[in-house]
Amino acid sequence: MKIFRFFVLLLAVCSFAFTAEAQDKKADKKKKTETVSFEVNMTCDNCKAKIERHISWEKGVKDLKVNLDKKQVTVKYDPAKTSEEKLEKAITDLEFTCKKTEVADKAKK
Repeated sequence: MKIFRFFVLLLAVCSFAFTAEAQDKKADKKKKTETVSFEVNMTCDNCKAKIERHISWEKGVKDLKVNLDKKQVTVKYDPAKTSEEKLEKAITDLEFTCKKTEVADKAKK
């Protein structure tokens, strides 16, 4: 009977350890995002909508903010799935010119 209790206790400890490790991996995935900002030659609401419609579907894009007044596109993305260069190319493929700009500290967090 003592052996049975020992194995049950061992099984419980092992399952707890594996669960904790899985949660750590999920937390790591959430942390691995970067933010890039581009100055884009948008002129109207249709331009803004076109960028929102296409860039939000790019692989690795987690969040997209398009500001028509500032002519700025800010993208939060997973660097394991895409890069700044790929995002810039995706915008230029939509027939816009864009230039990388500095991201404010607030947008990085």
